[in-house]
Parts: sequence; C-alpha cells; structure tokens
Amino acid sequence: MKIRVGFGYDVHKLGEGEELWIGGIHVKHIKGSIGHSDGDVLIHAICDALLGACNMRDIGFHFPDTSSDFKGIDSKILLKRTVKIITEKGFEIGNIDSTICLEKPKLKDLIPTMQSTLADVMNIDTDDLAIKATTTEKLGFVGTQDGIAAYATVLVQKLTK
Repeated sequence: MKIRVGFGYDVHKLGEGEELWIGGIHVKHIKGSIGHSDGDVLIHAICDALLGACNMRDIGFHFPDTSSDFKGIDSKILLKRTVKIITEKGFEIGNIDSTICLEKPKLKDLIPTMQSTLADVMNIDTDDLAIKATTTEKLGFVGTQDGIAAYATVLVQKLTK
C-alpha cells in the first residue's frame, strides 16, 4: 500500500447580504462568503488537499471559476466529484484533519453536523474527518471579520500491485 499526504488552503472575502456556507451547511450570520461557487472554504481546502495528495493539480484546474457551470454551485457537488476523480485514479481517503479560521460566529456546536454532512458526501466514517475551528485573536483579515480561511491535511492510500 502506498500512502500520500496532501495539504489544502482556501480563503474567501466576507460580505454582508451573502450566505455563509461552511462544511456543507448553511451558517446563519450577517456576513457570508463571496465566491464563484457557494464559497465554502472548508470544502475547497479539502478538495485541494485531496487533489494535491494524488498529484492531480488543484480545485481551480478541475472546476475553474471562469466556467459558468460552477457559478453558485453547491460545493458538496465539487467535493463528491473530487472524491470520484481521486478514486478513479486508485486512491482512497485515509483521514482528513482540517481547521476553519473565523472570528464570528462561533462554530463549535455546528461541527458535528459538518462532520456528518461531509463524511456522507465522501462516503467515509465521521471518525476519519476532524474539523476544528479557531479565531485569529482579532488579527489579520480573519480577525477584522473581512474574510474566512480554512486549512486541510489529508492522508490518502493507494493499493499497489
């Protein structure tokens, strides 16, 4: 068996009147992500980490923001397609560790729902998907509530012949 590690990062600007989607769920807040799709930074970071681990470029390569096909798309669809892409290349997900950086709102009560939602999309056990949330102690664009960021590290495995 061959194992590989991937890392993903995504950031979106926050704006009033926009919807906030994180981890595949709608989060009630006065600001939301501005993006070509639904702006779900956690899903985008996970997609980038999975694709990177499999040496398959990045989310923008597979789902470009210049394509009207992906305008406003539910990022769970992109995640499902990403899992299909890596599975077709012979990889399977071992585990995912991720962190959301957001000053407000607090996400701790929403994390179990995010875990079950994303685990279902990826067809993995919730125990194989860690989601954490943190602030940046009011520092930087996250701290001023101008943006949101997410990081993801993944382990994938490929059965070798």
